[in-house]
Amino acid sequence: MSDINLALTERSGLAQRLRSPVLLLVPAVLFLSVIYLLPLIDLFRVSMSGPTWLTHFERVFSIPLYWESLLRTMQIAFTVACLCVLLGYPTALLIHSTRGIVQMLIAVAVILPYFIAILIRTYAWMVLLGRNGPINKLLQTLGLIDTPLALLFNRGSVLLAMTAVLLPLMVLTIYASVARLDHSLTRAALASGAGPLAVFWRVLLPLTLPGIGAGFLLVFVAGLGFFITPTLLGGPGDQMFAMHITQQADSITGEGFLQALAVVLLVITLIAVGIAGRIMGFEFIWGGNKLGGGAAQSNSTLVNRTRQQRRGPAMILADLIGWPLLRLMGQLPAGWGHWTVRIMGGFVIATLVVPIIVVMVISFSKASYLTFPPPDWSLRWYDKFFSDSNWMAAFWNSVGIASLSAVISVFLGATAAMGIVRSNIRYKSALMLLLVSPMIVPPVVLGLSLYALFLHLGLVGTYLGLAAAHAIGGIPIVVVIVAASLQAVDQRLEQGAAVHGASPLTVFRTVTLPAIAPGLAAAVFFAFLHSFDELVLSLFLSSPRMKTLPLMLWADINYQLNPVLAVVSTLEVLLVVGGIILARPVLTRGRAA
Repeated sequence: MSDINLALTERSGLAQRLRSPVLLLVPAVLFLSVIYLLPLIDLFRVSMSGPTWLTHFERVFSIPLYWESLLRTMQIAFTVACLCVLLGYPTALLIHSTRGIVQMLIAVAVILPYFIAILIRTYAWMVLLGRNGPINKLLQTLGLIDTPLALLFNRGSVLLAMTAVLLPLMVLTIYASVARLDHSLTRAALASGAGPLAVFWRVLLPLTLPGIGAGFLLVFVAGLGFFITPTLLGGPGDQMFAMHITQQADSITGEGFLQALAVVLLVITLIAVGIAGRIMGFEFIWGGNKLGGGAAQSNSTLVNRTRQQRRGPAMILADLIGWPLLRLMGQLPAGWGHWTVRIMGGFVIATLVVPIIVVMVISFSKASYLTFPPPDWSLRWYDKFFSDSNWMAAFWNSVGIASLSAVISVFLGATAAMGIVRSNIRYKSALMLLLVSPMIVPPVVLGLSLYALFLHLGLVGTYLGLAAAHAIGGIPIVVVIVAASLQAVDQRLEQGAAVHGASPLTVFRTVTLPAIAPGLAAAVFFAFLHSFDELVLSLFLSSPRMKTLPLMLWADINYQLNPVLAVVSTLEVLLVVGGIILARPVLTRGRAA
């Protein structure tokens, strides 16, 4: 009898383990381990394959072209991050201070460009800064110049466009920090006699420093791997490190040196992320809190960190510099602060929206070249796009690859999010870091590492290969969205259904799935959009017979500039707008629930 009871106990324990949410992590972890981590490990191995393991790295740092480019890359990334903080903070405050339809319009003006492909936003700046672009035309109309200025292919155009491209990321990160503030703190400070500037310096700024730091580091890390914008807008003296990797990929046949270039860029990125994680916690990558903690824990952590840092060296130095400045600025009328926020926020909104509007207008131009305003109106370029078999083949390739990639991303990402949120496994934050880490790896490094594996497996230039590669970046998007949706679900509802005899599958189907449906719908859309817009991985893993829409756009931008490119850009914008409009009712139901 005891043997039978022991066998039943073992079976019951096995059944419990098989129903554990931890098992939901297995598919995503296996997928990322094989198709993401192993290629990166192999990249390190190949980079050390010379006579000594430092041979190729010594060559990288002995050639001025490369180490000067590395320093230039860090300088540009740092400058862009500083500009984004300077412009993004007032914009976040502007969104926070407005209400109703005005707040919604400002938020849309920031969010919409964030989801439009970097290639298209860079192309928009090429149009805006061109010899026949709106800026030169306006300056000539005002009589300030006689001949068009050379606004393209210099450091200024690179910094301007990179800042505009990365500004939405900064604004959204800072706004998330500002929105979590307790308004009673600022009201109490004002009631105690502090002026608006003092309240900002002593209350608002210290409490939002974590958001500023997170935004700065996210922009800096993203800037390190930038490739598209400096290639199209920079001059010979503006080459960034990622550009050398793509250029050398076509010319170097021997293994080792090219991989060493990629490893150097990856290591610099990981060092920056590691330092940030040590100071702020790695949660800044996915914009969340420590998994398993609630909102109260998050707020107390923020206040505790602020208290610990308030009298640190940075704050002491800030006080020494800031208080005399505040006393001087305190002589200004109180409304100046509000107007400064409005003017700078308005400038940022114009910087984000105007280039997109200009490109959409040019798509209806009758001219055979890029000029603004159009001399006449026509649909000839739309007709050319839809009647061109190459463009249409690339479009349907992108739709097919993005659909397959979205299926892979949503299946693996949603199950992994369930496993992370609903399990009691240790080291949740470490697992979450693994799942979202593709967000911080420079795309050129990832593309180079995947090429050798995909070539060996025969996946280069195939739907499955491109979809799987794009899913590496789609999974983090899905995990972050679905995990946030799951954390908002009341687990007592799931527990009540289970107590009444419902199986785990029934609980998920009848309770959990309806509750997370809005987040799941958003995850599907954004995973599709991520793949549809992906260019850098496609440059490494496509073939002459497998062209996607971003690849066709990239080729035409490099070799010819005509309004067909504006048509493609306009259709991309309409796709993003349409997706957000279709998802809005679902997201509204999610917020109401």
